[in-house]
Amino acid sequence: MSNDKRSGRSELAKREERTAYRLLLPALIILLVIAVYPLGQVFYTSFTNRQFASGQETEFIGLDNYQRLLSVTIRQLPPVIDEDTNQPVIDEETGKTVYERPISVLPREPVRYREYKQFSFMGSQYVLGATDVDFIDAITNTLIFTVTSVFLELALGLGVALVVNSNFKGKGVTRTAMLIPWAVITVVSARMWEWMLAPNRTGLFNTLLYTFGLADGRVAFLASGQLQLWAMVAVDVWKTTPFMALLLLAGLQTIPDELYEAAAIDGAGPVKQFFSITFPLLKPAMAVALIFRTLDALRVFDVFQVLLGQSQYSMATYNYFQLIGNRNMGLASAIGVVIFIIIFGFAIAYIKMLGVDMDETA
Repeated sequence: MSNDKRSGRSELAKREERTAYRLLLPALIILLVIAVYPLGQVFYTSFTNRQFASGQETEFIGLDNYQRLLSVTIRQLPPVIDEDTNQPVIDEETGKTVYERPISVLPREPVRYREYKQFSFMGSQYVLGATDVDFIDAITNTLIFTVTSVFLELALGLGVALVVNSNFKGKGVTRTAMLIPWAVITVVSARMWEWMLAPNRTGLFNTLLYTFGLADGRVAFLASGQLQLWAMVAVDVWKTTPFMALLLLAGLQTIPDELYEAAAIDGAGPVKQFFSITFPLLKPAMAVALIFRTLDALRVFDVFQVLLGQSQYSMATYNYFQLIGNRNMGLASAIGVVIFIIIFGFAIAYIKMLGVDMDETA
């Protein structure tokens, strides 16, 4: 009887497994059609010279697009030598050594490298060159924007979530009100911030800075290369912190109150309760929130496009420029692949750092 029962259970399990596969098959087919196939097409197109909306014949060019985007080199800049004294030339105003122009040391064949940045190391001057300076700059802008904005949104969102998770009068109204910035359409919020960041006293921030004597009221937030990126961070943090708070609040709601009551009986204060109960149990929700926000931040487009145009690129706006402006579909596809790889890397890193199993975040 026991063998029959075991064989019966085994056959039932097999039937259930086959049924599960049949039920999953339509979803897998849809996923294959709308996700895997287009992604495969992007990967393939990235190895070609395909032009967007063009009758030009497409050719397979291998890794040329990736070499154009990602090729960098570092070259030492030799000092300019005075022909009379045979000594390095010293600038009279700054008192520093004058070095050769980067164009004289950067390679031109088989592809031309342009100057990206100069830096000093152990008394020598170097130049960092790239075949596509704009894309390297776009990667730098996007990574700085992502790390800064996501960190601030996590910190502020966690604070907001802890506040609205506590019991106080007007808790429901507060929870609703905190979602207003997130509910505003991104283009609309970008235009609002464009007015507030205006480079004269018609803008809110310049008016405040002038009123408190901190500036002359003519700070060009959206025109200054040093301020543009931080202005984008401020816009994104204002709009997206409520979304982060909402995800973390959902995680806080799953933590049983009995744990806090037991900790309080044992003499644990609020800080100890946070680090021994709240933070460990909030890790799965935090991982989901970080992955979602990082994914969005790495492919940020609308804020950069509306407020900065082509003055500074994110990876997504540079992708748009290559596809629509230059109609270079092969190069744009390669940019898309790079963005995909970076996002995938960030997602894996978050899961590893937070020690969260994939089953927990599902």
